[in-house]
Amino acid sequence: MARPLRILLLNWQDRENPEAGGAEVHLHEIFGRLAARGHLVRAVVSGWPGAAPSATLDGIHVRRAGNRHSYAWRARRAVRAVVRDFAPDVLVEDINKIPLYAPRWAGVPVVALVPHLFGATAYAEASIPVATAVWAAERAIPGVYRNCPFQAISESTALDLTKRGLLARDITVIPPGIDHDTYRPDPATERAEAPTLLYVGRLKRYKGLDVLFEALSRLRGRLPNARLVIAGRGSDERRLRGLARRAQLSHRVRFLGYVSEEEKLAWLRRAWAVVYPSPKEGWGMTNVEAAACGTPVIASDSPGLRESVAAGESGVLAAHGDAAAWAASIREVLEQPSVRERLGRGGVAHAARFSWSRAADETEAHLAQSLEPR
Repeated sequence: MARPLRILLLNWQDRENPEAGGAEVHLHEIFGRLAARGHLVRAVVSGWPGAAPSATLDGIHVRRAGNRHSYAWRARRAVRAVVRDFAPDVLVEDINKIPLYAPRWAGVPVVALVPHLFGATAYAEASIPVATAVWAAERAIPGVYRNCPFQAISESTALDLTKRGLLARDITVIPPGIDHDTYRPDPATERAEAPTLLYVGRLKRYKGLDVLFEALSRLRGRLPNARLVIAGRGSDERRLRGLARRAQLSHRVRFLGYVSEEEKLAWLRRAWAVVYPSPKEGWGMTNVEAAACGTPVIASDSPGLRESVAAGESGVLAAHGDAAAWAASIREVLEQPSVRERLGRGGVAHAARFSWSRAADETEAHLAQSLEPR
């Protein structure tokens, strides 16, 4: 590029936030690389109790404004202050919760980065008033951001945006990557002795974990030793534990809570299969990380997941919410070593297509293109 870009990021959280998830990993992996290439990158995010007001993470200067509840209002003042002092070339708004409508007030060119939109799935997680507020906030996106370039992390998200009224020509799809130095097969790590399914992610009602309990119940006779390991925490944990007890599955379901990256990697390598039963995701990064470790994936045949899983190559797709279909898919993978071996090999090849360096290259090119006269 002719000169380094001055990039301002607008995201609800940074990767140090206790509530951080895949969206924050995605943001830091890409823009940390752009910072390492000489671009000047700043971010305005929310804070949390005990958080420092600012930090430098991955070469990105982070300013924290407000908290999870006040960020939507506090961010505007913080961004305006950064715009005065920093004079960014572009503001990248990561729309992964409620949109902040930056084109209306930021005063600089805006690029919208969209992992996924909740749509009607918000009603599976939040109360009706809150879900309706989220739904209504997303409905305004086509009008507010109509003249903005978009980055979507999957074709599914891009299709969702076009269905809402945005133009396909304004949307560029840039899939996430993974860290191939970390996520790879390890011959020294043995698979778990018992057939083991692994879920890694937030414990939220909308994630659809209920179907896993019903599928396991259906497989009592065929796979009495099958286990489900759940790594993660969230607001739905108490309900899920109660569901496991009522289904008489407490001895077959293990809740690990929060796990470190090292523990997560070990479980990805030990599991016989990784499961992801969500009705809708932007992508499904864990699916690709598991594939890179040579571990098959069983996921819902739903937006985003059907792209992060190559059906028949890196895993199996089951009809979302269909316990019979999930039981059949679990049987197919757990009962047949040849299937696991084939999907494990195919998964490594599938995961090799996705790297953070490639995603950073494409993001850099898209930002430069976005600043050209439209």
